[in-house]
Amino acid sequence: MQRSHYIGIKQIMTNSISLSYKNQDLDFAVMQGTLGSECIDIRKLYSQTKTLAFDPGFMSTASCKSAITYIDGDKGILLYRGYPIEQLAKHSSYLEVSYLLMHGQLPDDGQLDDFQSIISTHSLINTGLLKFIEGFRYDAHPMAIMIGTVGALSAFYHDSTDISNPRHREISAHRLISKMPTIAALCYKHFLGQPFMYPSNDLPYVPNLLQMLFGVPTEKYVVDEDTVKALDLILILHADHEQNASTSTVRLAGSSGANPFACIAAGISSLWGPSHGGANEAVIKMLSHILQTGKSIDYYINKAKDKKDNFRLMGFGHRVYKNFDPRAKIIREHCYKILDKLDTKDKPLFDLAIELEQKVLQDDYFKQRKLYPNVDFYSGIILKAIGIPLNMFTVIFAMGRNVGWISHWLEMLSKDEHRIGRPRQLYIGEKARDYPTK
Repeated sequence: MQRSHYIGIKQIMTNSISLSYKNQDLDFAVMQGTLGSECIDIRKLYSQTKTLAFDPGFMSTASCKSAITYIDGDKGILLYRGYPIEQLAKHSSYLEVSYLLMHGQLPDDGQLDDFQSIISTHSLINTGLLKFIEGFRYDAHPMAIMIGTVGALSAFYHDSTDISNPRHREISAHRLISKMPTIAALCYKHFLGQPFMYPSNDLPYVPNLLQMLFGVPTEKYVVDEDTVKALDLILILHADHEQNASTSTVRLAGSSGANPFACIAAGISSLWGPSHGGANEAVIKMLSHILQTGKSIDYYINKAKDKKDNFRLMGFGHRVYKNFDPRAKIIREHCYKILDKLDTKDKPLFDLAIELEQKVLQDDYFKQRKLYPNVDFYSGIILKAIGIPLNMFTVIFAMGRNVGWISHWLEMLSKDEHRIGRPRQLYIGEKARDYPTK
């Protein structure tokens, strides 16, 4: 049996680590960020050893340097540019958070007014895009329409796609933030077969989205302030979440020099995956299933505890947050406020959700495993309660995450060490062989 060459850690010094490989000592720098884990700089690993690091899912690999978002999953900490999410949720708005993520600092009053004005006055889209959307099949999924339409923006706004030009990058970023609610609402209206509602420059960001979603030309739409606050919160809480799958997709697409609209469309495509952006939709589907069966909450809780049963309670626990999801604690209060105001046909579903939440929070099995309700549990209930249909849940998620994607794209292009992404592989296929001849 052939013995593998052993790579051993010999010592960790203040700013470097020494590895032993094939009787050769190699030194690699240890990098320290402002918060979080240290990183071993292995960029020269292959050139020095012809050996690759194997890390499926990138669970132990830092793909970039970033100053945008910090997460400590064990302590339940989420920071946007150093500001705790709890403080931003209480005092800020989605557009102010958007400015913060993009520029690194909170805007002063004048800067915020200018930013809001730019976003409001550029929310219209080219009329050719309206015809483009009308070309989709009548029952097309809104996410499919959104991916196609955002990608098509580069065909209509190609005057801002020179990624080497900082002004072009800024213009395209503003266009994406301002036009995303319009596109989201158009996707929904096309699915319903209702007339498109034009944006209103005199309405703030979230009220404008709501009137485009739920308004009709024949009557005035009245905005509910609790709904505005809840939806604004959902957008803030989903604005960024570090190097998740969709953000990494945007960075990887952008590393090739692709235009910003193509990069964001790639991010939306990644978000559409049920393991990423579909969690809050899965919560409502689970609750609906439980309600339809007529079986008790206790029955399904016991199923979730049974290791031999594939059933899982959706919206509990989180891959990153091993203690509690700080976003869930913020949005829970607003979820209850929305539910207290409603008396709809969905009330049995919401009553079931509250019963499930209470029983899980009191159950030792879930408490010991720290399987608390996460942000998707409450955001799914809120979206359902305010009338957003299931097939629009991920569209709203994409709207919120849009500015996070933009911020990471802008940050990546501003770095001197920016280069095209090229993950390597461990080849396990056939060795070289000859084509068979007769």
